[in-house]
Amino acid sequence: MNLNLANKPVAPITANTAREASIGLLLLDMGKITPEDAERVLRLQKVEGLRFGDAAQKLGLVTEADIRQVLSLQFDYPYLQPGQGNFDPQLVAAYAPFSPQVEGLRALRSQLLLRWFNEDCKSLALVSANSGEGCSHLAANLAVVFSQLGEHTLLVDANLREPRQHKIFNLGETRGLSDILAGRASMEAVTRVKSFVDLSVLGAGTIPPNPQELLGRSTFSEFMKQATNHYDVIIVDTPPVAQSSDAQLTAMRCGGALMVSRLNHTRISELSSVRDQITLSGARVVGAVVNDF
Repeated sequence: MNLNLANKPVAPITANTAREASIGLLLLDMGKITPEDAERVLRLQKVEGLRFGDAAQKLGLVTEADIRQVLSLQFDYPYLQPGQGNFDPQLVAAYAPFSPQVEGLRALRSQLLLRWFNEDCKSLALVSANSGEGCSHLAANLAVVFSQLGEHTLLVDANLREPRQHKIFNLGETRGLSDILAGRASMEAVTRVKSFVDLSVLGAGTIPPNPQELLGRSTFSEFMKQATNHYDVIIVDTPPVAQSSDAQLTAMRCGGALMVSRLNHTRISELSSVRDQITLSGARVVGAVVNDF
């Protein structure tokens, strides 16, 4: 759509004016303004020499938050307004990308890129000692920030006992990892989450009666091999170590694990036990994170 008004003088096209026009197009596409609104903005922009976004704000058509959102799209860093997308509100990487909490996530992402993710290491299991320590939400948010960096990211829910990722991302696909491991589904069960730059999610799928046996099958190794051929980063959510040995099996398939704990909740002895069990599985303990919530 051309925002220039017919039969009106047209200013020379420059890189800056083209960029401002793209902001207008994004605001139109997002439903923030109407074509009639765009004409009003362009008239004010010409009279007062304002940028498109500033003119739209001066007319009261958009808010500063709206402008930040379209700028994030221009720079391939999209995020969501509260309530948009029907995802879990604790998906802070999507809903509050400029918060201190998300700055911490980006710092963790940088450390993992330096210390783990490379050509040979593409998958990482997140493990915790107990439930309620924030493992699933950390996995979800970490997957989002990796996708925001432009990494082709896959989040896998390997908690086949009490899965969370299908709820966090409001997945419509009922098939998941368990169905793939049982030979009842293929990679088509992976859901591409269009609200984010490059994020796909594979839910746990049908709750099986034999999760440990499924995770121990060679089909899990085959799935991980196939996934690493298609994705740059694979984040795998796991059930608490205290409940079963599922996390150890999953960490073994991934090759590495990030330990997740909760401030004033997880005991040092429990973390030591998790570390020892992961190490015995043959996986490397890449690091540890303390959640404060």
